[in-house]
Parts: sequence; C-alpha cells; structure tokens
Amino acid sequence: MAIGLVIHASHRSRFEAAARTLAGVTLEWVTYGHEGEIRDRVRALLDRRNVDGLLLGPVPYARCRDVLPADLPVSVLRSAGLDLALAWCRALAEGWPATPVSIDTFDLETVDEVTHALELDRSQISCLPFDPEQRIEEIVEFHRDALRTSGGTYVISVRTGVMGAFAGRVPVMSGLPGPATIRAELHELALRIRSKQADKLRFAAGVFLVNRLSPNLDRARVGLMNMLLNTPGFADCWIEDRDRRGVVVFAHRALFETVTHSWSSLPVLAQAQETLGVRVVAGFGIGASARTCVTLAERAAARAEQDVAPGAYLIEDSGVVIGPMGPSGTPLSFTYREHGADVEELARSVGLSPATLSRLTAIERSLNGRSVSPSDLATALGITDPSGRRLIRKLGEHGLVIPEGSAQVNRKGRPTRLYRLAISSGRQ
Repeated sequence: MAIGLVIHASHRSRFEAAARTLAGVTLEWVTYGHEGEIRDRVRALLDRRNVDGLLLGPVPYARCRDVLPADLPVSVLRSAGLDLALAWCRALAEGWPATPVSIDTFDLETVDEVTHALELDRSQISCLPFDPEQRIEEIVEFHRDALRTSGGTYVISVRTGVMGAFAGRVPVMSGLPGPATIRAELHELALRIRSKQADKLRFAAGVFLVNRLSPNLDRARVGLMNMLLNTPGFADCWIEDRDRRGVVVFAHRALFETVTHSWSSLPVLAQAQETLGVRVVAGFGIGASARTCVTLAERAAARAEQDVAPGAYLIEDSGVVIGPMGPSGTPLSFTYREHGADVEELARSVGLSPATLSRLTAIERSLNGRSVSPSDLATALGITDPSGRRLIRKLGEHGLVIPEGSAQVNRKGRPTRLYRLAISSGRQ
C-alpha cells in the first residue's frame, strides 16, 4: 500500500514520528514551501506513482482537489480539540494568559467545546474558521484587528504563513496537528484503503443472455462465448456455458467495475449486436458465495430482459440495484472493430489481436509520451502482471516499445523497468 502525504517542508519530522507505528505502508512525500507549489507537486506525484490514498491538510486539499482522481481515498487532516487544548497549555507554560487570544483555522464548534471544557471566557476569544478562499494577508489582518480590539498579546494559528508574517513581532503558538492526531488519521486512511481493496476482490458473477427469439441459439451462444474470450477486458475471467442461450462469467468485482466503466455502461453489448447480429443482455451479482453471486446475476439479467434496448443490471446481496447500463454512455477509449487495415496488418505481424493493439494505441495516446511500467500497463489492460511483462517482451521484439530506464518504486526490492509505447510509429 502506498499513501501520499502532502505537507509543508517544515513539518516532515512531525509526520515521520507519527507514521512510525504504521507497518506495511510506503509513504510518498510531497513537501512544499509555498502554497503555490502544491498543485503541480501533487500532480507530479500522481503522474509518477499509483498511490492508494492521500493525506493532506485543508489548505493543500483546497489547492489541488481539481487534480485528484474521483475514486482516490483522501483524508483531510484537521487540527483536533486536543491540539487546541495543548496549544493553550504551552501558552500557559510560557507565562502567557489564556485569554484574550485570537485563533485561526479551527472550527467554531471545536473552539466552543475546548473553551467550555477549560472554563475559559468565550467572549475573550476571537476565531476565524478555515476558508479556502482566504489569503494569508487577510488572516494576518484579522489577527491584528482582534488583538487591537481585545488587548490580546498572542495568536494561536495553524497556518505556517501566519507564523512567518508575525515572526519577531507577535507571539504565535502553533495549533498544528500533533503526532496523536496525525497517527489517528493515517491509521483511519489505511483501514479505509484496505476495506476498499478487499471490496474490489469480492467474488462476483455475470450472466450474459442471448435473445430467446434468435434463430440459432446454439450458434449465437458459442459466438457470444468466443467474443468474450477474445475481449481484452475479460482476459482474467472464468467463462463457461450457463444454458442453451447464455454464458456465466466469474471474476473479481474490480474487473467487472472496469469493463462496465464503474457500473455505468457495458460496451461489449454493442459489440455483440454488431458482431453476432443478436440482442444480448447481462446481469451481475455480488454476494458472499459463488451460488449467491450467480443467483443475483440471473435475477439482474432477467430484469435486463424486460427492457426494450440491450442493457445490464447489477444486484448486490446488500439489496443495492444499479442499472440499466446501456451499451454506451462512457466513451470508449479503444475500439474493437473500427481499427483500420493498418492495425490489423500490424497485429498479425506481432501476434496480437487487432482489439488488443487498438487498445494499446489508445493507452499510448493517453500517456502522451510518458513512460509506463509493465505492472501499470497490465492494470490498464485488466490483465495480470505476468501477462503484462510478456506483452512488453512481445512488443519489444517488434520495436513497439522503447526502454526508458528504471525507477525505484519501492524502498526495497529491485528497480522497476520503464518503457515508452511506440505503437503509432510502428503503424507508419
């Protein structure tokens, strides 16, 4: 598991101390000195490394949220009531009065809770909650006004920029998250990632049915099975006959999520209509056992047959029903049929199917010149890592990949070789 941490450069030792109790996790550090650096550095991390989750504070999150993948587990680290109480304790240890004081970034509820527990005068405490649109200059001006009005002598702040602005002029007590808060957030994020990974590995089943009015059901069923067996996205599935007009497919939930674009569409239905000339529907089931999965998939397929247009449904043992998933909806990143004569000729010379080569061409375009590891390529194609390495070797034999050196993905182990796809140049 790899977790990215986006922190100010001056806070790294604090986070390293908090992370010592976390085992089995590789930490990818993104440090910055100024807020304007955050977005580009987070994007660079996501481009070079497949992280399983991201831990960052409210400021970094506000600066880079538009580049974060929608399905990436993210934990926004906020200072807790304990951190505010400890800041007050340190202030008292320095001989500073508990109030009046000016505080930024903490939620009003947290400030109210802590002041009540410490029996402090809330009217002597000025608070400016976090707002992603506020500039450091505005926060500094808030503190100055509050200190002038109340006669206070110090500030409790979570913002590094505020501490720098007041350095040597106004005492500032840090309210940054302590090791206990950081540790709790890290462990919670790691558990959330583990849960997500386990959920993706849940057993699932899919049932594909040919229209019962097809003139030759046996021929249509065999054609459907062969089509699925030769579709790259179903390469790691177990596919067998279900009955005279259908097939059953077994796989992990994550594979079905990929081929259905996260349960939004099922392009293979359009391929069946075009290739076989018959209407095909599908149902997916996710349950605690193989029998339950198949039962739910059959129920989902029966529901899909009630619709006029080809489609698919998902039914989980929790009662969740998703559908209909049509043959389109999310644009295909590759095509199965409209790949052109040049792709078919190159595919024959390499020993791959035109569909696979067409998909590799689409992946090459999406990479835009960036290098890729065999493991990352396997993930993109929905195949196993050994299959990805074999594919790289086959492409290399025909000059369709170019070695680009290596990268130390993990602290331990051998470096991972990187390659740049050159499918487009091979077609010219």
